[in-house]
Amino acid sequence: MPNASIATTARRTSTLRTSKLLRNTYLLLAMTLAVSAVTAWWAMVSQARPLPWLLVMAVFIGGPFLINALRHSAWSLPATFVFTGFMGYVLGPVVGYYLHLPNGPLVVTTALALTAGTFVGLSAYALVTRRDFSFMGGFLMAGLIVVLLAIVANIFLDIPALSLTISAVSVLLMAGLILFDTSRMVHGGEDNYVMMTVSLYANIYVLFTHLLNLLGALEGD
Repeated sequence: MPNASIATTARRTSTLRTSKLLRNTYLLLAMTLAVSAVTAWWAMVSQARPLPWLLVMAVFIGGPFLINALRHSAWSLPATFVFTGFMGYVLGPVVGYYLHLPNGPLVVTTALALTAGTFVGLSAYALVTRRDFSFMGGFLMAGLIVVLLAIVANIFLDIPALSLTISAVSVLLMAGLILFDTSRMVHGGEDNYVMMTVSLYANIYVLFTHLLNLLGALEGD
């Protein structure tokens, strides 16, 4: 009987810990997305020019590593908002470019809707079914490395077909990462809500940008 009581208490503690992690993560995620939206809007209205791709990639890849180094520090939250604010500013000229195309507003709205629907749907599936998607980790990491190398190569090659292939693969990878990251929260793979926020934010960000590329191509833009 004492053993059963201990097991019940442990399950309750685990459930409460998971609920708190989910609540804090999604709250911070909403805040970082709001900050990104504001900085993206500011970049558009100020007609900001696109930043050098080397700087953007350095921040996008190095930012999460810096935040991870600060994960147990009070500086992790400010660093997260600086990172997401910067990435929102980077996105501003991109969104502004699409909005000025003939079918641009439709492309941007559709990309936003698909991004939101994909994230909510996949997150809900992982939370409701409580399936463990940790087995996807190795495959997803390998896919990310291949896509990153292809992106760097296509900066110099500038092949439209390769760009669309990269975007299609990236959309699938981000869908897998949303399942993987949500599963990590449910099954104790990560207990730091700041790091989970940064990871999910990156998934959403990449998903949206590549959906823009695919939808723009389908619209003939």
